[in-house]
Amino acid sequence: MKRSEGGRGARSAGRARDGRPHTGEVPNALPDGEPVPPTGELPASALSALGTVPFGLYLHVPFCVTRCGYCDFNTYTELGHLQGTFAQTAAAEVRLARAVLGDTAPQVDTVFVGGGTPTLLAASDLVAVLREVEASFGLAPGAEVTTEANPDSVDPASLAALREGGFTRVSFGMQSAAPHVLRVLDRTHTPGRPQEAVREAYAAGFEQVSLDLIYGTPGESDADWARSLDAVAQAGPTHVSAYALIVEEGTRLGRQVARGELPAPDDDVLADRYVMADEALGHLGWYEVSNWGQPCRHNVGYWQGGDWWGVGPGAHSHVGGVRWWNRKHPAAYAAALASGQTPAAGRELLGTEDRRVERILLEVRLRAGLPLQVLHPAGLAAAGRWVADGALEPGAYETGRAVLTRRGRLLADAVVRDLVD
Repeated sequence: MKRSEGGRGARSAGRARDGRPHTGEVPNALPDGEPVPPTGELPASALSALGTVPFGLYLHVPFCVTRCGYCDFNTYTELGHLQGTFAQTAAAEVRLARAVLGDTAPQVDTVFVGGGTPTLLAASDLVAVLREVEASFGLAPGAEVTTEANPDSVDPASLAALREGGFTRVSFGMQSAAPHVLRVLDRTHTPGRPQEAVREAYAAGFEQVSLDLIYGTPGESDADWARSLDAVAQAGPTHVSAYALIVEEGTRLGRQVARGELPAPDDDVLADRYVMADEALGHLGWYEVSNWGQPCRHNVGYWQGGDWWGVGPGAHSHVGGVRWWNRKHPAAYAAALASGQTPAAGRELLGTEDRRVERILLEVRLRAGLPLQVLHPAGLAAAGRWVADGALEPGAYETGRAVLTRRGRLLADAVVRDLVD
């Protein structure tokens, strides 16, 4: 499994969560929520504004060869017998999505295939699901179509097939260039393979290529992290994500830390590593707290409150203030679709204040910042204090926006907590 752009198994500077609660990324534990109609029908209020914000489709492929020690997401290593029919099952949910959204269904602006390890499926399977998206919804002109990939799960032929099939962007899970760090993370690729994969992706015709990094792994030194950043620079991706490691309860890494076999990440060290990353990647330009380079439009859609449909086991969706999530286990997910019913397990309707709070949580993380008019008086007063503290840019504040400085990015959790008031 790899860590996607957005925080699987990782935390941003200041130990903030990844900034994408309830997105297509699939946690191992799902909330209960309210029942979902068997047809998946949505309230008319949710459908009324379709097309006024970007619409994306997330596809969760839950299969992995091995489970990384830090991973607490909905992935499976012993369900290979379900892989052969997964593309057809996912296509069935795409058709269900089109039926639920009806005649007002917009074209799809972005597609993001994550996991798990999506490229454990044949390139033809991933392309087949994309063809169903195109047939059911249509792809908007210039649509961004991304797949995640482990560096050792692709080769020049599979990358060429993905590019020819309509994928425009690929994101590789590099995590580190240090062999001992990769071993702690249970990564299966060898050092140097991510850089080779980047070159192969460019040769296949991809113009957008991303590398994902994790810092703060037990045993990682400043020199190890600098070595990883140098390797990224040599590879020349158009986009880089860098997240601090989360040690999650219930994971193998979590148990190792709890038993004292490995040390827990140190917050001060994580802050120093973030500064190193920002200095090394500054030429790319940051656009979100933990992301630099040519923005991933799909993820920006999450952060800016867009609509998306999450296809796959456990995947989350959001349309017009309604959020829902699918059944976790691939067999239960497939059985629901085979019976002609929605695979959704539960949902929640977000109120006006819920949506305001989430807007603050997400938009503050972006380089464009948050309009101050979203804040209540107490939050506005807090913004003024954070400007004085050096965490928010004074020039942006004067023009009516809250934009984090580097210091603010390191203190993102505390800033957000104050602004929400």
